[in-house]
Amino acid sequence: MIINEQLDGQLRMATLDPLAGKQLQVRKRDGRIIEFDETRIYLALEAALKADAGLEQDKPAPESMQADAQLLTHEVVERCLIRLSKNESLEIELIQDVVEEKLMSGGFHGAAKRYIVYREERRKARAIRGDRTVDGEAQAQMFVTLPAGEKEALDPSRLKRDIYGACRGVEDKCQANDLFDETMRNLYDGVRTDEIDKALVMSAKARIETEPAYTYVAARLLLNQIYEEVLPKFDSPVELPQLHRDHFADYLRQGVDADRLSPDLLQYDLAKLADAFVLERDQQFAYMGIQTIYDRYLIHIGGTRIETPQYFYMRVSMGLAMNEANREERAIEFYHALSSFRFMSSTPTLFNAGTLHPQLSSCYLSTVDDDLDSIFKLVADDARLSKWAGGLGNDWTNIRATGSHIKGTNGESQGIIPFLKVANDTAVAVNQGGKRKGAMCAYLETWHLDIEDFMDLRKNTGDERRRTPDMNTANWIPDLFMKRIKAGGEWTLFSPSDVADLHDLYGAAFEKRYEKYEAMAKAGEITHTKTVQAEDLWRKMLMSLFETGHPWITFKDPSNVRSPQDHMGVVHSSNLCTEILLNTSAEETAVCNLGSVNLTAHIKDGELNEELIANTVRTAIRMLDNVIDINYYPTPEARTANMRHRPVGMGIMAFQDALYKLR
Repeated sequence: MIINEQLDGQLRMATLDPLAGKQLQVRKRDGRIIEFDETRIYLALEAALKADAGLEQDKPAPESMQADAQLLTHEVVERCLIRLSKNESLEIELIQDVVEEKLMSGGFHGAAKRYIVYREERRKARAIRGDRTVDGEAQAQMFVTLPAGEKEALDPSRLKRDIYGACRGVEDKCQANDLFDETMRNLYDGVRTDEIDKALVMSAKARIETEPAYTYVAARLLLNQIYEEVLPKFDSPVELPQLHRDHFADYLRQGVDADRLSPDLLQYDLAKLADAFVLERDQQFAYMGIQTIYDRYLIHIGGTRIETPQYFYMRVSMGLAMNEANREERAIEFYHALSSFRFMSSTPTLFNAGTLHPQLSSCYLSTVDDDLDSIFKLVADDARLSKWAGGLGNDWTNIRATGSHIKGTNGESQGIIPFLKVANDTAVAVNQGGKRKGAMCAYLETWHLDIEDFMDLRKNTGDERRRTPDMNTANWIPDLFMKRIKAGGEWTLFSPSDVADLHDLYGAAFEKRYEKYEAMAKAGEITHTKTVQAEDLWRKMLMSLFETGHPWITFKDPSNVRSPQDHMGVVHSSNLCTEILLNTSAEETAVCNLGSVNLTAHIKDGELNEELIANTVRTAIRMLDNVIDINYYPTPEARTANMRHRPVGMGIMAFQDALYKLR
């Protein structure tokens, strides 16, 4: 059986029976004997399943796909052991035959077909190469196809140099020779240069499960690719410091000419900034970190990156120091905080600082009124905010419930669910700058008559028109509801059109008014209501949370009692991530300006460096406050709120890692 462990975001595989205590060996096609490694089987199966599903090979597989690959691996191993018990030798072709067999018998016909085609392509490639060896023996000459189409002889010494350089510092844990041999086995005559780059990284990446130190090897190999993509004439790591300095101004002009960067960046003393680069900090990256930076954060033109990681950090720092009197000094101060990983700005800041549209804020909180103009203004605002990488928290409690009377048309309302479906599809249609999916959370107070339908929004069953699979949802719960649960009491659901002021009240004022409305309902003065047992509704909330992860549980009264803005209005909801509590109104869309201090970067010689963390905090607060003035505001309501209140949120990360280092 195969056990999964999650370590630093990477899947690690360990094995129990049927291989426990057995030392198995496999004969390769060239006669060499190697140790049996079921991880290779798992990776081959996962790759086939990914290919059949149309997923990128360098992205993590969904958990369900990982589970399928694990089960199939277990079956392949068991089948191979049965073959061994019949005195059949364990050869590579036999193992691959069993993989095909198990894919077919398991119903994975598309993946099986892809695996068969893959084997045939590999067989043809071996035939063309003449079954050359890669472990130090003579090899047939191999040629590489350059980007322009011409071919040149492959230089194995260049590959060895890159691999040995990537393994520097972890030689005791990572075997450079084995990595070179494996990479060579994955190449073929006429291979493209980009395929060689991918083969290098994939060979190191595949070993992370068995030795975590390979994460740094894979990261350094990917860094070499980034340097080659960005820096002209890059050939050796020795040249990096000078190349970074020489190319810095050209990089900025290239970004400005392509309308990706702000022309204001060219007004800095670029030579002074270029002298501040600390290239050694690139070596801190683990594989997933640099892969994420490459995929999402480095600015590209037509798919070609124009930034290295250190250019990226300097660009963000320059964008945040734009309005400073001594902006070069401030930009360098900000750069050192970011590039040393002591402080990390939020994703929108990293995406957009220094660009033509510097939307640097993380989350936006808004409330909607009970009319079509307000509803569809909210939808349009959500689209604009999502376009520039803002996360969204929307309060929908004011919308009248299903069955409520509409005076203008003399009809009945369909409630909030159809509007939430529109908002959900807006988040899908307008993603965050093409770099990540649009993200929003809808909040509804627990006395709303549509609360039970609201709890079902994330279910996989039922009418698809009343489901929002791409939207997060959250209950906004008053203390009175929890008191009713404890007392075994009833809970009355209302339409906001009948209790218009209830959403703007909290604490004792809310309880007094809610009980008044309950009395009116019992007297027949309010007819569109429903009474349920508070405990039954609570159980349904918890069951929905268990089944779908939604709606989240958030509490209205503690949020308002502790609000530093209680003199300005009411907190109607939290944000997408439920960590920000700011008041909202028709005039104000609350804004979150966020960043985090990395505690592990402040542990020196087994102790917390208090002076360093104090300097980091001062710098971080300055960076966050600068965001407010520099920010591009997609809506006037967001500008009004941010300029009026100037909220910043500075958090901490890596707390557990810091405790581990301090023990």
